[in-house]
Amino acid sequence: MEKFKLLAEPWWVNLLFLFPFAAYFFWKESLRLTKKILIIAFIFGAAFGFVEAAVVIYLRAAVGLLPGYGGTLTDVVRLSSAMFDQAQILGQLPQSLFIVELFREAATIVMLAGVAFLTVRAFKERCAVFFWTFAVWDIFYYVGLWAAVRWPNSFIAPDVLFLIPVPWYSQVWFPILISGLTMLVIIMRISKKV
Repeated sequence: MEKFKLLAEPWWVNLLFLFPFAAYFFWKESLRLTKKILIIAFIFGAAFGFVEAAVVIYLRAAVGLLPGYGGTLTDVVRLSSAMFDQAQILGQLPQSLFIVELFREAATIVMLAGVAFLTVRAFKERCAVFFWTFAVWDIFYYVGLWAAVRWPNSFIAPDVLFLIPVPWYSQVWFPILISGLTMLVIIMRISKKV
C-alpha cells in the first residue's frame, strides 16, 4: 500500500497549495458573479472532467495498459483498477502520443479560459471563473475515472497531474484539496448584492 506523501514533484508544484489563500486576499472585494454563472461553469467543468477521464482511459487502451478493455467496464474494473498507475504511462507512452498529450493539455487550458472570457468581462471575475471551472474539471476528472475503472482506489494513489512544462507528480489528495479550497474561496468571496 502507498504511504502518504506530503510533497509533490517538482518542488514548485507545492506552491499551488498557497493559491487558495492568495486568492482569498487578492479577491478582498467581493466577486461579482451570479449563481447562474457558477452553476453553468460547474456543469461545463464536470462534463469536461468526464471527457478528460475518457481520454485517459482511451490513451491507456491505445498503448496496451488497460487490461479488459475489449470487454465490458466491469471487465476493465476487475482486471485493471488495482494496477491503474498513472505515473506508469509516461514511461510507456510513445513519443508521438506524448506530443499529442502536450497539445491536448494546452488546449484544455485554452478551453477553460474560453469559458471565463465568454461569461464575464472583468479581469478579477474572469480569473475566478477560470479557477472555478478548472477546480470542478479537476475533481470530476477523478470522479470520472473512479466511475469508469474504480481508480483512484485511495486519495494517496500517485498521479501525474500535468505535463507542461515538465511532468508534475503527486498523490490524488493534493489536487483535490487545492481544487476544493479554491472553490470554497470563490464561494466565500461572491458578492451578496449581485
